Amino acid sequence: MLLRWQNLFLLLLISTTTTAKTLYKYQDDQGRWYFTDNPPVTQHKVETRLLKPAPKQRVRLEKTGSPSNLAFHLINQYPGPIEIAIDWEKPTNLVAIPALPKRFVIEPGKSDTLFSISAIGQTTSSQTFTLQYQYVVGRPLPNYNSQTPYLPPLAPGSRFLVTQAFNGEFSHNDIQNRYAVDIMMPINTPIHASRAGTVLEVENDFSDSGTLRAYATKANSIYILHDDGSMAIYAHLALEKAMVTPGLRVQAGELIGYSGNTGFSSGPHLHFAVQVNRGMALTSVPFEFLDANQHAFEPQQGTWLEGLNPKP
Repeated sequence: MLLRWQNLFLLLLISTTTTAKTLYKYQDDQGRWYFTDNPPVTQHKVETRLLKPAPKQRVRLEKTGSPSNLAFHLINQYPGPIEIAIDWEKPTNLVAIPALPKRFVIEPGKSDTLFSISAIGQTTSSQTFTLQYQYVVGRPLPNYNSQTPYLPPLAPGSRFLVTQAFNGEFSHNDIQNRYAVDIMMPINTPIHASRAGTVLEVENDFSDSGTLRAYATKANSIYILHDDGSMAIYAHLALEKAMVTPGLRVQAGELIGYSGNTGFSSGPHLHFAVQVNRGMALTSVPFEFLDANQHAFEPQQGTWLEGLNPKP
């Protein structure tokens, strides 16, 4: 029996890495147009446009084995673990070992064989089956409670106002954002890591903003994975101003980027939240900031946050 499979990818809960290029365009005195991806040396007015390529696929399901007995493994190109749920449309006379649907936790790199699919009995006909999978970054933490207070994500000595806090009516009303804070600040304000960790993902190439839901996936952001499995998101960052890359280890208080006004946003600010993988979904969790006296407090709308020097 010849097995033919189709791969149906369902859901990606964190944006994939891309690298944007800038296209430069100008017209000379004779009316001829010139296009280049390098900054031109010219006295003429230059127009620019960001060209965003297709995102790279960070998670891939691959097969090995014989035409009648296929084995499947996963490639995880994130610098941290993911959880993946795999299911299939099961035709007759095929078996999966272990049985599907099933969830797996995959560390960075190439996994061992996760499951195999083979024929039951002898037949010369071919069969097609469809595998479906969805994944979320981070290992499952169903009972997580934050035990570590966070530095405000600000430069030491700076002060900025919390304009939307937990359960904010404007946009903090879904599981990813319920326990988030918005901190009003001018564009290009330095943003510092609130806690040590490994950079999981950087989105750096968006330039637009607005209050239409179409902008919800177009915010520049940085995800940092902490040692306890939680993740911090710093969002609405400035175009091409990220100071970190995926896989880099950062310390609390380290400069990671600059604020902006990208994505679903009504004005320049920083969106900060702590999230975990809970039930195959990125879910925000309550957290506390530290004040100048090293006391932990829950941020409230109208609270002034002050940037602190990290403790040695």
